[in-house]
Amino acid sequence: KGRHRGLGLNNVKEILGKYDNVILETERLILRPWTMNDLDDFYEYASRSGVGEMAGWKAHESIDESREILTMFMKEKKTFAIEYKDNHKVIGSLGIEVDRLKDDPEYQSLYGREIGYVLNKDYWGAGLMPEAVQCVIQYCFKQLHYDYLLCGYFNKNNKSRRVNEKCGFQFLKEVDFHTRMGTVEPGKLNIIKK
Repeated sequence: KGRHRGLGLNNVKEILGKYDNVILETERLILRPWTMNDLDDFYEYASRSGVGEMAGWKAHESIDESREILTMFMKEKKTFAIEYKDNHKVIGSLGIEVDRLKDDPEYQSLYGREIGYVLNKDYWGAGLMPEAVQCVIQYCFKQLHYDYLLCGYFNKNNKSRRVNEKCGFQFLKEVDFHTRMGTVEPGKLNIIKK
């Protein structure tokens, strides 16, 4: 623990560059970088009511809005496209973000990140998101040598709560999530340690 103090954790580009061109595979999924060819699949799930709202953003109102966000994903290189092997369709995303504990004295000597995810409604309930999250947990601990990962959810989001439970995250604290919709959602922040 504490082996990454010299990395300069404030240099986000240095850290996020580790996800550039990474491809992870599970039994049913490929987690890979986004391409502009994914735009239609992205818009399909991001424009549906009830998907983004559970992650703190409103449904996309146009394909141009999805194109802007997809361009950001491609530039920032910290969000995986989740491709379903059976039909080669992008059905969701999983991002690895700078975590909210980075300034907490208890965690300053540790190396961690926060993950977030969203899945096309047509694929809910099939165990795909736990499969993707478990794969990313292994990658983050074994390849990137993180000490911990955070993951949170709104109290009203039972599906995300179940993903957290299935993947071994443990309750850390109650939090208020400030969303891109201008709302504040009460929720839970969970942690998993190496």
